[in-house]
Amino acid sequence: MTAPRHFQLRQPRLAELIAVNLRDRILASEFDDGSNLPKQEDLLEEFGVSPPSIREALRILETEGLVTVQRGNVGGAVVLQPKVEKVAYMLALVMQAAGVSLGDLSHALVQLEIPCAAECARRPDRDRTVVPRLRAVLDASREVIDDPPAYMASARRFHEEMVDSCGNESMILVVGTLESLWSAQVRALLAGQSEPSPLFKDLVFRQQSLEDHEALLDRITAGDDQGTEAVAHRHLLERPAAAYPFSYSRTVVAGLVQGDYGNVSSQVP
Repeated sequence: MTAPRHFQLRQPRLAELIAVNLRDRILASEFDDGSNLPKQEDLLEEFGVSPPSIREALRILETEGLVTVQRGNVGGAVVLQPKVEKVAYMLALVMQAAGVSLGDLSHALVQLEIPCAAECARRPDRDRTVVPRLRAVLDASREVIDDPPAYMASARRFHEEMVDSCGNESMILVVGTLESLWSAQVRALLAGQSEPSPLFKDLVFRQQSLEDHEALLDRITAGDDQGTEAVAHRHLLERPAAAYPFSYSRTVVAGLVQGDYGNVSSQVP
């Protein structure tokens, strides 16, 4: 007879259960971004466990980027709500490790912006949620049409606002992450340069860009999703690309994303 096999089922550790509880409460916005979690003595009383379990639970959350633990006399755990910028940085780390080029990133972003534009036109509440935001950026662009660097920055904001206004949260998060990543690379690599792009030096090119943005806003305002998609396709894929004065073969640099949001001082390699 073969002796019966005994399986030892591992019970979740107390720290993991505490981390699950606190994680769910953070993601449910029970704690505001930048606020403190309850003090350790309050957590000990709430969960009825020993200090090591609380400390390990906080380490788990800190590893996930949901809290930062401050030690010392003024210690405590400060809540860090998830943000697109954090996702952009983590994605940039993966891209840099994989050697993804700026050209690859730019191509992906262009392809994904087109359906976002069409989604803006499909929103039944676009007159309230989309059109005013895009019109404000468009008006600002028109005012700086004679200033190439300022117009380039404003034109980039128009695309960011269009993605952020599309109404589909998954698309906003995914494409918005790429937008944050790309914008951070551009801002860092253009820092200190007097002219943003050879094409942007050309007033005719800037005027054509502005006219395309005006056409996009007109089609979105009219709720014409197919017309919006056609204009976006022409603007993003058929017009001459606004080639920036840096090599698109460069690899994405994660430090530029993190530095763009004030977390580290970064150097352009």
